[in-house]
Amino acid sequence: MSETVLPNTRRPPRLWLALLPLLLLAGMLGMAVFLFKDNSSQGPNQIALILASMVAALIGLSNGQRWQEIQDGMVQGISLAIIPMLILLAVGALIGAWMLSGTVPTLIVYGLQLMHPSYFYPAACLVCAIVALAIGSSWTVAGTLGVALIGVAQGLGMSPAITAGAVISGAYFGDKISPLSETTNLAPAAVESELFAHIRHMLWTTIPSLVVALVLFTIVGLSANTHSTDVSLGELPDILRANFNIGPHLLIPLAVVVILAIKKMPAYPAILIGALTGLVFAALFQTQAMLQMGSAEGRPQWLAMLAGGWQVMADGFSIETGNAAADDLVSRGGMSSMLSTIWLIVCAMGFGSVMERTGLLEQLIRMVLKLARSTGALVTTTIATAFGINVVSADQYMSIVLTGRLYREEYERRGLAPVNLSRALEDGGTLTSPLVPWNTCGAYMAATLGVATLDYLPYVFFNLLNPLIAILMAYAGFKILRTTPAVASSRS
Repeated sequence: MSETVLPNTRRPPRLWLALLPLLLLAGMLGMAVFLFKDNSSQGPNQIALILASMVAALIGLSNGQRWQEIQDGMVQGISLAIIPMLILLAVGALIGAWMLSGTVPTLIVYGLQLMHPSYFYPAACLVCAIVALAIGSSWTVAGTLGVALIGVAQGLGMSPAITAGAVISGAYFGDKISPLSETTNLAPAAVESELFAHIRHMLWTTIPSLVVALVLFTIVGLSANTHSTDVSLGELPDILRANFNIGPHLLIPLAVVVILAIKKMPAYPAILIGALTGLVFAALFQTQAMLQMGSAEGRPQWLAMLAGGWQVMADGFSIETGNAAADDLVSRGGMSSMLSTIWLIVCAMGFGSVMERTGLLEQLIRMVLKLARSTGALVTTTIATAFGINVVSADQYMSIVLTGRLYREEYERRGLAPVNLSRALEDGGTLTSPLVPWNTCGAYMAATLGVATLDYLPYVFFNLLNPLIAILMAYAGFKILRTTPAVASSRS
């Protein structure tokens, strides 16, 4: 049983000590990118996070805390990411199973027939927005439609990075205004505002952001080269048809996941059921490919098919079509493909937990809060704090809850309605989470879509624009709701 340290045995951390772990982490992460480029998340970033965690822990020890208390905080913080990590494993299994079943190849073939490069990016964004609004999960949309749209983009000769930006933009718009979304329910609950009042208040920042994003995606699409520069992918539909049975019936696994999400089944079991459904369809319609995945000398057919499905869920699907580009496109998935991402999440959550438990994070936020004299500055500080906690704690839920807890009293004191705070929590917390490579959301999107976070970051137009529009509206005093007349210092 852990020993409790009384509050009066701790000394409040000095500001420069609170900054030290962050500065050290920023320096190490920058060096990791410089030395290892896109491979920095395959180990170097994890080392940087662990070393920064130890520095923060040593500061806590020097201020009177005991190691057991800090360790308990790390365990508690990492436990918050258990479900996201299980979802990552399930998505890895789903991608492998849907490649084998022909679900993703069918989506790619149909997408190549229906999509044109000139409107591909805005269409991808809009489709993901509609589906995410219906099911309330940006992760599910990225793990299903997003994977297929990346394949379509490669077949059309479009940029995977811009496509990932369009997928994430649409997915997060739909997720943010869906009453089925966990974060959309968490933000108002954290500050005691009403759910649908919160959603209505968010529309003032989300709708303009999405409209501008769609315009930007349209401009990018119209200015892009509309002819595939990759000759090896020009025959992709024929290659896929030669190696898979293609048909609308293979979209049923996707429909199953969408229906389960609409029925409010949690993402983890819904995605696993989707993966198992994919294996059933693989056994029925891609029998030869399934046999090849599990073939071994002396193994009966039924056992080879069982082994093939098992292997695909564990290590992903692989195929040799004679076309290297097509092989790279559909040879994906498996739980093992997510292990580096899970490693990153564990290290990041450990760092954030130590920063919170030692009081270093709160010390930084209190300092920032003193600078927010106007309403515009307060909203800006709230959004910046939520983003900062996304960077430090690597978890959007912690970003929403912790920021809401720290700012709630100040919003009440200034006579600002709770929906102002809950909207700012989503503008700064939910939407910036996929922009941080080691955040659970950023790591998930990069692993699922196969595009590094820093590569897609410039093109996630909706997520980049929304916080800026929210800040401009706050300084303009537009749609800032008040409960009582504000004091003079809170005027924009």
